[in-house]
Amino acid sequence: MRTPSWVPALYIGPAVLIMAAACLYPVISAFQLGLYDWSLGTPWSEARWTGLQNFVNAFSNPRVWSSLWTTLIFALVCVTAEMMLGIGLALALERPVRGTAFFRTLFILPMMIAPIAVGLVWRYMFDAQFGLINAVLALFKIAPMGWLADPTLAFAAIVIADIWQWTPFVFIMMVAALANVDSAVIEASRIDGANWWQMTFLVKLPMIAHVIAITLMMRLIDAFRVLEVIYVLTFGGPGDSTEILALHIYKTAFVGQQLGEAAAISVLLLVVVAILSLGALRLSNPLKIDK
Repeated sequence: MRTPSWVPALYIGPAVLIMAAACLYPVISAFQLGLYDWSLGTPWSEARWTGLQNFVNAFSNPRVWSSLWTTLIFALVCVTAEMMLGIGLALALERPVRGTAFFRTLFILPMMIAPIAVGLVWRYMFDAQFGLINAVLALFKIAPMGWLADPTLAFAAIVIADIWQWTPFVFIMMVAALANVDSAVIEASRIDGANWWQMTFLVKLPMIAHVIAITLMMRLIDAFRVLEVIYVLTFGGPGDSTEILALHIYKTAFVGQQLGEAAAISVLLLVVVAILSLGALRLSNPLKIDK
C-alpha cells in the first residue's frame, strides 16, 4: 500500500513551523527595529519612526565598512590556516599509530572550551608583562612585545586564538571524511605505483572534496559571527583594528544605545551570512554538484 503524500508533511510539518517561527521572528524583529529610533530602558511606545534612515546611516558609516573589511580579512586568514592545519593533522593521524587516540583527543579539546574562557586564557597569555608568549620569546633573547597594544599584533592575536580554537573542527570533519574513503581505491592506486603524495593529492583529497567544501563554508559562516573571543581579548582595539562587524553591532547597540542603527547593520551581516549559508546548502546537495 502506497503511503499518502500528506503523511510526511504531517510528521515534519510541526517541526518545520517551529523552526520557521524561531528563525523568521528574530529576522522580522531586527528589520522592524531598524525602522525606529529606540534605546534600552525606554518604553517601546516612545520609539520614534525613522523609516529607512537607520539603514542609510549604517550603510554610509565608514566604520561599518571598515569593520566589514576587517571581518573579511579575519575570515580569510583564519579559515585558510584552519583548513590547511586541519587537513594536515587529519592526514598525519590517519594511520593507526601509537598514541593516535591520545593526540586526537588532545586536538579537539580547544573546541570544547567556552569562547569567553578562550578569550580570557589568550588575554593572559598575550599580556605584555606576565604573559606566557613574551616569556617564551625571552628565552630566545627577543624583547617583549605589546601584543594587545599594537594594531598589527592585536589582529595577529585574535587570529591565533581563533585558529587554536577552531582548527579541531576541521580536523574532526577531515578525519571522518578520510575514514569513509574506499580502501579498495587506495589499494588500487598503491598497486599502480602511486606514492604518498600522489595518493593524497590525486586520490584521497579529490574523493573528499565535497566534505572539504562544506567544512570551508561552515567555517566561513562561523568566522563572520565570532564575537566573544574578540570581545574579551581586545574589545575591538587598539582603536578599531580588531573590530569585526559583529562586535561593531554590539557596540552600536549596547554602548552607543543606537538599537535601530545596530539592527540595520545586523541586516547587512544577515545578508552576508545568508549568502554563505546558501552556498553551503548548495555544496551539501550532491545532485546540484554533479550537474
